[in-house]
Amino acid sequence: MSIISMILVVIVAFFAGLDGILDQFQFHQPLVSCTLIGLATGHPAAGIILGGQLQMLALGWANIGAAVAPDIALASTAAAVIMVKGNDFSPKGIVVAYGIAIPLAVAGLALTMLVRAISIGIVHGADAAAKNGNIGAVERAHYFALLLQGLRIALPVALLLALPTSTVQSLLNMIPDWLADGMTIGGGMVVAVGYAMVINMMATREVWPFFVLGFVFAALTDLTLIALGAIGVAIALIYLNLSKQGGSGGSTSGSGDPIGDILEDY
Repeated sequence: MSIISMILVVIVAFFAGLDGILDQFQFHQPLVSCTLIGLATGHPAAGIILGGQLQMLALGWANIGAAVAPDIALASTAAAVIMVKGNDFSPKGIVVAYGIAIPLAVAGLALTMLVRAISIGIVHGADAAAKNGNIGAVERAHYFALLLQGLRIALPVALLLALPTSTVQSLLNMIPDWLADGMTIGGGMVVAVGYAMVINMMATREVWPFFVLGFVFAALTDLTLIALGAIGVAIALIYLNLSKQGGSGGSTSGSGDPIGDILEDY
């Protein structure tokens, strides 16, 4: 890997760490970060495949209240680097990188908690500066806290890049086939659970028919993406028109969506 590729990878990792907090440009999403690292290292196809698999895993991860989800930013960037350093872009190599991403996400969670603990002192300093009317100090505190979030991902990735390629390859070759197969099976189960969590949060009586239609249309191989898009637009227009006409016919028994029912009370 060239020096320019390493620099680009560290930059991608830094922005992934920033966007894990900002959540503006989605650099921390696996499909984005792995693809960018694949482009930077000359292996875009493998990066897209790895990012797509990790993205299914990340669908069920979300910060809810005080519960912090595993760090998908570190998992995706570090897994992509390990895949590139291992120089194995076969399905088995991608699966191994995918399996390694899960413990990396847990390790990233510890780094996240450490940075957030440090940020408590930074926030107190910003509060004191705001009380004194020092807006410049408040801005510097925010920028410094963001810098820590970026370094939280960039530094571990830089350490991985500093490891000799032969060392990474030898460590990956030590993984037996039974463990790689176990990673494949476990990773598939985690993806299913993550997707089920998303459906569980979204599913109501109104949207279940659309889930069914989506799976049916996806199984029809004769339909192109343009045809699927046209069907989706048509269904959306039908749904909007029916909603304007009263939807379920004015029934007061609830829509099946608890949040919607609560909002209607207000």
